[in-house]
Amino acid sequence: MNTPHISPTAGLQQAPDDSAAICRRLAGFDFPWELNRALEIAILKTFCVPRISHLLHQTGEFERRPQKRYDDTSLILGNIVKWGYDSPRGRAAIARMNRIHQRFDIDNEDFLYVLSTFIYEPIRWNQLFGWRPFTPEEENALFQFWRAVGHRMNIQGIPDTSAAYEQFNQRYEAEHFKYHADNAAIGEAVVALMKGWLPSAAAPVVPVVVKAVASDSMRRAMGWSKPSPLVSQAIFQGLKLRQKLTQQLPEREESNFIVDTPNTTYPDGYQLEKLGPDAPTVQTTSSSKCPFMRMRAFLKADA
Repeated sequence: MNTPHISPTAGLQQAPDDSAAICRRLAGFDFPWELNRALEIAILKTFCVPRISHLLHQTGEFERRPQKRYDDTSLILGNIVKWGYDSPRGRAAIARMNRIHQRFDIDNEDFLYVLSTFIYEPIRWNQLFGWRPFTPEEENALFQFWRAVGHRMNIQGIPDTSAAYEQFNQRYEAEHFKYHADNAAIGEAVVALMKGWLPSAAAPVVPVVVKAVASDSMRRAMGWSKPSPLVSQAIFQGLKLRQKLTQQLPEREESNFIVDTPNTTYPDGYQLEKLGPDAPTVQTTSSSKCPFMRMRAFLKADA
């Protein structure tokens, strides 16, 4: 079995530059498909929090322009991961994200949660469906990398250890995941967006797959029913089959960063400083707690 090269610099006490290099390899070479799927789950998890989904439903912008929101977020985060948070493009992406966030009044706790999903959803997905789990060095690199990004976003109180941060992630979900009609509305908009990425014949499978891989707490918060055991088993077996087949593939020699793939919203290219909204779609004095409206963690404000 051919496996992707593991950087010799991937030590548990790696310096920030080592963490950036490791995350770059994970996203562009070793696990591009897995990381994209994990972040899609993270998007949906964020909408399991009523105070987040309520504002997005109020603006209506996510339902109207979901592809742009998705593309803007992918480009902002993708530039940070590909080039590193202290590179010129990484700094420009973080600066753009911070300018967007300054327009809204967001609880620091929500920033902490959304940032945590960048670390723990990829780890959880790879434990189940990745062609291999992350190594301890790689898990630590994810923590160190996004912790450094969080500091550059002026997020307060990021835990010093990954174990403590994961405990926060779990406590937050236990406290804030609750059903609301706005959750369901935004969740369905996300699923509809995903359906549009596939041929019409395959699109109906998307909601079934999403609901099968979602956790019980996600399904309750979204008001989704659980697929039948036979359907869930078939989906899991399909993902496990992909896992086994991927293990046999040769090492990727060309990168597959999301920022380098054709983009639906910006077929002729984009400028980092113009991603996201040109003007607030809600009053900046809003008491909203929505981290996406400031953090653009996964879904960007539209232009």
